[in-house]
Amino acid sequence: MLNYIIVEDEMPAREELKYFLKKWEELSLKKEFDNPLEALKYFQNKNEVDVIFLDINMPSIDGVSLAKLLIKLKSDIKIIFITAYKEHAIDAFEIKAFDYILKPYSEERIDKVILDLLWEKKEKLGNNNFTVKKIAVHDGDKLKIIFLNEIYFIEVLDKECIIHTEEKSYVSKLKLSKFEEILPGDKFYRCHRSYIVNLNKIVEIDAWFNGSYYIKLEILDDKIPISRGNMKKLKEIFVIK
Repeated sequence: MLNYIIVEDEMPAREELKYFLKKWEELSLKKEFDNPLEALKYFQNKNEVDVIFLDINMPSIDGVSLAKLLIKLKSDIKIIFITAYKEHAIDAFEIKAFDYILKPYSEERIDKVILDLLWEKKEKLGNNNFTVKKIAVHDGDKLKIIFLNEIYFIEVLDKECIIHTEEKSYVSKLKLSKFEEILPGDKFYRCHRSYIVNLNKIVEIDAWFNGSYYIKLEILDDKIPISRGNMKKLKEIFVIK
């Protein structure tokens, strides 16, 4: 779980941001502030915060100045600036902000930032301590967020990873080895050098040719090959004698 706060002096902007963030169960909103000095006091009281969504243009103290003070209090705080002005980007990255979101908000842009946060936490804690429940995939010019249980299988095709769901297939820039690393091992299995399958979607394991086997998934007609070396592990998973 990532604890976050919002520091934004305009209520409509805070409400819109909360609307986009509330779908992420991996995040927990601890506090919201319209006064940056109150946010500073909150930090000084050593409240546990992992991420701060921070407006730049605010009264009494600007967001960049506040960020510099917060970093001194907690060096690993993830600061995500929110602003309507592109020219503030240089200031944001000079203090090594985690990211920078422009107003008006784009849901796809916010989703991308959250996924980056989750990836980083997962890599920091290790695969057994943090589970990613959603991934970002390319859907034309947009970035779409899908739940892991929507995935039937992933295959490598023309050096790209194709994520297959019931209704549509998507392209990801991640390598299959990366998917193997981040997907929960009790739900997904790399049955072949070019395939990962959702174990909960398997309905049949059938003999193929030359002593090999293939997997049949519910609803889909695809036949997923199983490497001979991986068949032993699959038999253990499904208790096949």
